[in-house]
Amino acid sequence: MTSPKPLAGRRVLDLTNVLAGPFCCHQLAHLGADVIKVEVPGSGDLARQLGADKALNEALMGVSFLAQNAGKRSITINLKSDDGKAVFRRLVAGADVLVENFRPGVMRRLGLDFEALKEARPDLVYCAISGFGQDGPMKDLPAYDQIIQGLSGVMSITGAPETAPYRVGFPVADTIGGLTAAMAISAALAEKDRREPRFIDVAMLESVLATMGWAVSNFLIAGVPPQPVGNDNVTSSPSGTFETRDGLLNIAANKQEQFEAVCRIVDREALIADTRFATRSARLEHRKALAALLTEALLQDDAATWELLLNEAGVPAGRVLTVPEIIAVPQVADRGQVETFEQVPGVGRDVSVVVPGVKIDGEALRVDAPPPELGSSTDEILAELGYSSVEVASLKDCGAV
Repeated sequence: MTSPKPLAGRRVLDLTNVLAGPFCCHQLAHLGADVIKVEVPGSGDLARQLGADKALNEALMGVSFLAQNAGKRSITINLKSDDGKAVFRRLVAGADVLVENFRPGVMRRLGLDFEALKEARPDLVYCAISGFGQDGPMKDLPAYDQIIQGLSGVMSITGAPETAPYRVGFPVADTIGGLTAAMAISAALAEKDRREPRFIDVAMLESVLATMGWAVSNFLIAGVPPQPVGNDNVTSSPSGTFETRDGLLNIAANKQEQFEAVCRIVDREALIADTRFATRSARLEHRKALAALLTEALLQDDAATWELLLNEAGVPAGRVLTVPEIIAVPQVADRGQVETFEQVPGVGRDVSVVVPGVKIDGEALRVDAPPPELGSSTDEILAELGYSSVEVASLKDCGAV
């Protein structure tokens, strides 16, 4: 079967840089949209220079770029040039969606904001991703993932009481912002009989707050500010990370029957009748004592063995793995979440990337092309827009593309 493409026939202009915006358009490309990455001539997306491989950074094919730009086409346009703006407006006229993550006001100063561009495309879906949104007293402040993690409260509850605040180990704010934007864009495209344009304002700060669940709700509803609890679950015990003879193990025994099953499996059945652990609230009160007793038992075998035994008994459990370890687990490989492109131009070797975690009709999402070299589709896209080879040469000569 071929990969499902529910957004086939839709064209998306990706003016974004680094992560939140490119990650949004990464989702749309894998859903079948024709994503055209509009980049600055000569340098392109800053992510082209970022990543763990120095040689790739110098070739403007950095790992950070490769990770979320597969399936896109790249055109270079100088948006500060009058001729470049004319090319861009013609491109917008044939597009369904535009995504940008400049600071508020940048596109307006270029004369290419929503109000200007909806004249070229009356039903345009325009999505602006920023740290704080398009209005409010903080709208003009620069924002990166770590800034948002700190301001949102995420860092304040990450880590143990003695180590917090801690940054989450991957760019969670950028990623959530990108997913929020992709969801909103998809919803706008799904509107029936829509003829008017849509302006979507995605603030990374608000996107992150919206995903924090109990951490925010406990304060808003119960008046209880969340606190860092390390690897423990704040609502139940035994639920958290435990040492074993070989490796760490996460256990989530949230129900009474799951607690009792844990005690039987680790041969500590007497704990079931212990008054300190008889109820959910009692187990939370005596969490440290319970954890110490269970750890003593868990140290008798390895994490993989306990994981198997606990899951078989209906107790959610899983080893704490590294990234290389989880990529090698058959569950990930067999579901096709890693896509490999052979001998990628500009890279000179195979490139493997993670695809969105979605299957449609049993098929993982796929794109037809690897991440593009800077401007590799410029001539092709200009020809699609009706420019002759002579006109293309002239645009290049004057620095418009």
